[in-house]
Amino acid sequence: MKLRSRNKISAEFSMASITDVIFLLLTFFMLTASASQSALNVKLPNAKGQEMPAERLYIAVSIDGKYFLNKKEIAKEQIEPTLKSMFISNPAPSFVIAADADALHKDVIFLMDIANRNKYRVLIATNPQIQKE
Repeated sequence: MKLRSRNKISAEFSMASITDVIFLLLTFFMLTASASQSALNVKLPNAKGQEMPAERLYIAVSIDGKYFLNKKEIAKEQIEPTLKSMFISNPAPSFVIAADADALHKDVIFLMDIANRNKYRVLIATNPQIQKE
């Protein structure tokens, strides 16, 4: 009586297992790459800035969320209509946001949103830093 084994060795190569490994590696690297980018602590370089001309339009944001158009308090609802009327004949409208360092982010974003909708150029005012050479 001759016994034969039921399992025969196949000389074929299956790609199924290697594709699983490649997809797992791809997923791992995609997840770790996005996590490491958000965890970077970037120190920006110093730059010498220019003094802004006095005729620029300034909108200041205080700590308590009040807005000031060229040092005069203005209601939040009146900012956009006032800017539209001031820039009606200006071919390149722009204004400077001078926000307090402790002002809320949403108050500054409100002004940037107005500028984005109306295609105004926005500049952010900062205190000049003296560079040590």
